[in-house]
Amino acid sequence: MRRSYIFLLVSLFMIGMLTACVQKNQLSDGTKLIDKEKFIFAASGEFKPFSYLNDDLSMTGFDVEVGNAVGKELGLEPIQKRMKFKGLIEGIKTGRADAAVASHTINTARAKQVSFTTPYYYSGPQIFTRPDSNIKTVEDLKGKEVAVAKGSTYADTAKKYTSNLKMYDSDITALKALSIGRHDAVITDFVTGKSAKKEGFKIIGQQLIERSEQAIVVPKDNPELLKRINDALQRLRDNGTLTRISKKYFDEDITKKPE
Repeated sequence: MRRSYIFLLVSLFMIGMLTACVQKNQLSDGTKLIDKEKFIFAASGEFKPFSYLNDDLSMTGFDVEVGNAVGKELGLEPIQKRMKFKGLIEGIKTGRADAAVASHTINTARAKQVSFTTPYYYSGPQIFTRPDSNIKTVEDLKGKEVAVAKGSTYADTAKKYTSNLKMYDSDITALKALSIGRHDAVITDFVTGKSAKKEGFKIIGQQLIERSEQAIVVPKDNPELLKRINDALQRLRDNGTLTRISKKYFDEDITKKPE
């Protein structure tokens, strides 16, 4: 009997903890925030140059600067929160952050779980190999060992062309493994691969498979926050802030839709 009582207490405590995680403050316009004076946004810190760690373990990078700019444009204090990429969607759904600014590609599977803002940059999956590889196009990937990041849309893309996949926690670690002789190819964001090559990775870009749109992720039950972030992004486009941040990290503007 005592054991059952203790189990009941533990269960109630856990339920209370989970409930506490999703409680938010509601502003006068209906916007829900964890803290009414802060914009708490999540990123992985594993996706250089989009998000990566400083020596003090704070995050920096393109996504992080966009998140900071959005928070300030909302009139809130931007607060970064680090989560593994594969857990970001669930983290937003369960209220662990107000939004994720983490290079999420807009797709129908994710759109069933969360809401997407308008795109804040445009990209696309590309095949990367070592310079001496015979792989050039997706047709050459049949039966080849392809490394991808867990939970990424690039893993789904790779599955269309080979069943021999190797999963990594981040695109950078996958590219590093390729560079030192592991696997046959990596499929990842073309900007990420281009940046890794600049840093000395022994890789080369092959076929650009398709174009994609990257957006900020917001809980489905928070349409007011979605509208406010979309308005903030438009102002950041109009005043040149997104372009400035993009050129800082990539020497080009990836925030404008390709023609």
